[in-house]
Amino acid sequence: MVREQREIASMLHVDMDSFFVSVELLDRPDLVGRPVAAAHDTARSVVSSASYEARRFGVRSAMPVARAKQLCPQLVLIPPTFEKYRSASRAVMRIFEEFTPLVEPLSIDEAFLDVEGSIRLFGTPSEIARLLRERVRERTGLPVSVGLAGTKFVAKLASQRAKPDGVLEIPPARTLDFLHPLPVEAMWGVGQATARSLKGRAIHTVGELAREPLPSLQRIVGRASAQRLHELANGRDARDVETVRVEKSIGHEETFATDERDTATLHRELLRLSTRAAERLRSAGLETRTVSIKVRWANFDTVTRSRTLTEATNATQRIFRTAVELFDGVRPEGRPVRLIGVRAEQLLPEGADPAGLWSDDDGWRAVDQAVDEVRGRFGAGGVTSASLLTGRGEVVDHRSLQPPA
Repeated sequence: MVREQREIASMLHVDMDSFFVSVELLDRPDLVGRPVAAAHDTARSVVSSASYEARRFGVRSAMPVARAKQLCPQLVLIPPTFEKYRSASRAVMRIFEEFTPLVEPLSIDEAFLDVEGSIRLFGTPSEIARLLRERVRERTGLPVSVGLAGTKFVAKLASQRAKPDGVLEIPPARTLDFLHPLPVEAMWGVGQATARSLKGRAIHTVGELAREPLPSLQRIVGRASAQRLHELANGRDARDVETVRVEKSIGHEETFATDERDTATLHRELLRLSTRAAERLRSAGLETRTVSIKVRWANFDTVTRSRTLTEATNATQRIFRTAVELFDGVRPEGRPVRLIGVRAEQLLPEGADPAGLWSDDDGWRAVDQAVDEVRGRFGAGGVTSASLLTGRGEVVDHRSLQPPA
């Protein structure tokens, strides 16, 4: 049953400000107030995070470092250190849990909190937001912005407009007053292509989207998207905080230091990526029904291909061989590759696929089990495929050598 509309803004979206840079500045207070970015100073690197001083010059996350330097010649680059970010994230999330058990982490630096049941202990949602920000600042030294609303969607929009280091509360009764003047690009799921389609029908704002008849909207963006956009544009979002998140896919990708042409090297990196994905599947007790690859060519064109397996698996070799077949089928011989990735999709609990009872992967699984046991006793370097012993420092960009955040 869908819950009634909240009467108070008890849904919080908490977002750390320029998180990676903010963590780095704790060790580099001399750089506070200067344009700073967390990024490796290499030709293939991109900006992981930028300070607000850097953003004033147009520097943004995911921007190539070369372009960032053009926009801001005085930009200071700090190499990212992901273990510091993970440690800081854990500390911040523990603080969130001091206010409510209903915490839904969205990423390393943001989360939804439902504080409806915490009001008697800590006061109104706005008072909770103030206390939370103070506690995070006192214990970690990090700034945080908070959006408060009656729904997840509006709370996230509010936190974006509270940045940097601020709070914005949207009372549920004022939801539509806040939403409707916003451009359609503010809507979740409205990218450039969808925005063009909507604007082609004179739908420029969220309010105009909300007033568009549903049948007409379906003809513009399709049935599923139309229903979701229509609900959100009218302030309706019944989603609650989910404290247990089920992974929908598991994957890894890496960028090469220079465009890579050697097929053996590319296959070796596919094995490395497949191994990491398979290990995460087994650790989580999951199997995949679909294996997909991502390939970015030297000219930045990107292709993806996927294959649904006859039976779910978490065997490294099955994932690897499928990835290689997909890759070889899409790559013309010798075409240089800039980025490559492997992803496991359509995840199932291990053993849930009846077809797996007669699996051809049993031999591979026995090897994987032995490897996992050795790694469990002696660490990640305890055992690996012989082909993966080849050094990578001159092959893969520095960002790809960092553990994922």
